[in-house]
This record gives sequence, structure tokens and C-alpha cells, in this order.
Amino acid sequence: MAGPALSTPSREFFAASALEVGPRLLGAVLTHETAEGAVSLRITEVEAYVGDGIDPGSHAFRGRTRRNGVMYGPPGHLYTYFTYGMHVCANVVCSPEGVASAVLLRGGEIVGGEELARERRGLSVPIRDLARGPARLVVAMGIALDDGGADLLVPPFGLRLAEDAVDAASGPRTGVSGAGGGVEFPWRYWIPGDPTVSPYRRHPKA
Repeated sequence: MAGPALSTPSREFFAASALEVGPRLLGAVLTHETAEGAVSLRITEVEAYVGDGIDPGSHAFRGRTRRNGVMYGPPGHLYTYFTYGMHVCANVVCSPEGVASAVLLRGGEIVGGEELARERRGLSVPIRDLARGPARLVVAMGIALDDGGADLLVPPFGLRLAEDAVDAASGPRTGVSGAGGGVEFPWRYWIPGDPTVSPYRRHPKA
């Protein structure tokens, strides 16, 4: 049986705020080809982050730095960063160039290259957990910190959007400390009932 219809987005698709792009990325398929082979993932969970003085949870809340510079660059590129000193996370840069906005890829379903994803994550890992969570997703996809700045519409990456609207739920972002993690920022979006969506985790208060 054929899967849902997919199409390659225009550059203009990414030039909107992360709050618009985030839910529209649900159901999209991201592919990354490396020397080991290709892995494809259907995006099932994301979080939106905007910048300069608006979003306390964003790396760009206090303006441009060497670390977050890619967030201000051309939309449709990859923003990567280390978290907790050991995990890499991957984001899709949004908004017009010069405006900081990005969508964190939080979870997805491996739909191609499952064997390679298992080699990277562990042969005993259940398929639903291969890319369930942002750090796991990056490992399964073979994305490295050095991939920061890569164009998601140009090989070795590829991104195709679901042509039909996907039902989306929204709620507070998970694991974000301070004001950026509160209910006033319901900028986490996911496909309801999908087993690859990561469990909600409220950040402990300081």
C-alpha cells in the first residue's frame, strides 16, 4: 500500500515563524545519506523556539552569539548544538534571514534504513524508541554537530512534506526550565497517539 503523498517544500515554506512551520512539519519525511547508507524518518514531534527577547527557552533569547548564529541564517538549514555536554540536538531554521527562529526535531518514526538506525542505536532497541526523543533521533539519523548549517533541501539531506494536513496536538515544551517551559508557551506539537512521540517531562523547578 502506498504511503501518504509527499512533496518537496519551497524555500519560502521555511521563511515563516517556527510557530507556523513546526506543526506543518508533522508527517514530513527527513532523509540523511551518509557513507554508511541512508535513513529516513517521519517527523511525529517537534518544538518551536523563537528569538530575541521573546522566548526565554530559546538560545537566541539574548541575541546573536557564535553558538546560535545559524538560527539567524537562511531558513531551511540545520541548527545543531550540544546539550548536557554529550548529546547533539537538531533543529530546522525558520523565519527570514536575520530573524532567529527554529524547530527542534523531538521524535519520529524510522521509515527507511531501519537496519542502519538499529546499528547506531542498538539492535535490541524497540522500533518505536529508535528516534523517540531528540538525542536518539540524531543518533539514529547519523546527524553530527558538524552538520550544523547544512541545507535540508540539498544532499546529503532531503525533506518532503505531507501534502495532506496532519492532526496535531499542542502543549508545553518538555524539559525546558524557567518561564520558557510554562503553559504560556504551548509550542510543542505532536501527532496524537503515535507511539514514537516522547513522554512529556516537566523540568524540575530550580
